[in-house]
Parts: sequence; structure tokens; C-alpha cells
Amino acid sequence: MAEAQQPLFERVDGVAFFERLVDAFYKGVMTDPVLAPLYEADDLEGARHRLSLFLAQYWGGPSTYNEERGHPRLRMRHSPYSISTVERDRWLVHMIAAIDAEQTERRLGDEDHEAMLAYFVMAADHMINSGGLSMRGDGTTTLDAG
Repeated sequence: MAEAQQPLFERVDGVAFFERLVDAFYKGVMTDPVLAPLYEADDLEGARHRLSLFLAQYWGGPSTYNEERGHPRLRMRHSPYSISTVERDRWLVHMIAAIDAEQTERRLGDEDHEAMLAYFVMAADHMINSGGLSMRGDGTTTLDAG
């Protein structure tokens, strides 16, 4: 199989890659004054586990997330939390830092780095549920989309 056709999950070291990514992400989140209060301290390991499985599945790995949790329904699962552009931006700061760290360690190629950035910007923007306008990954606002 050509590399371009091979899922990202197979180009990196599988679940271990996503566990490292999520650990680095949560290390930042848990020290962030905006985001840390949104996470339940008694379920931090569960949150890490779920995010690792979700990302592994999204990027071509096993369907363990769906088997354990059902359809991701990301917007619905995040609806109890007020997410504005402030929370989105802080979330992206930590996820981008985690992705950048994997690239710095040469565990993530440039094209995969760019694909992950594009996905996370789009996904983070999609989670906004309060605070007015949001910028979409394509540069338009939610009002522009009609």
C-alpha cells in the first residue's frame, strides 16, 4: 500500500502515538486556568482514554472507541460545557503544542502534521456553542455559512 493510502494510524506507532499526544495535551490543559476547571478531576484518566481511542479510530485505527462508547457525537457530548472562542483557542494551544512535539521528535511527518492541524482547527471550531460568532476552518463565520 502506498504511504498516501495508508492511514495515519499505520504511519505513526499506532495507539502509542495517540496516547503520547493525549498525555502531552492534558499536561497543558490541566495547568490552563480556562480549561482545567472544565475537566472532572476524578475522571481524568477516563477522559484521556476516551480521547486516545477516539483519535486512534478517527485516524484509521481500530474501532474500539465505537465499541466502548458508540457513535462519537462530539457536539452532543460537549453540549453541557459552555465553549466559546476563548475555550476553543486555549484547547487549540495545547493540542497544537502536542502535535508540534510529536513532529519535533520526528514521529509525525509534515503532511500528517498539517492534516492533524486542519482537523483539530475544524473540530475545535465545531464545538463552539456559546459567545457569538465563530470562525470556521475555511475562514468563514457561522453567519457566512447561511
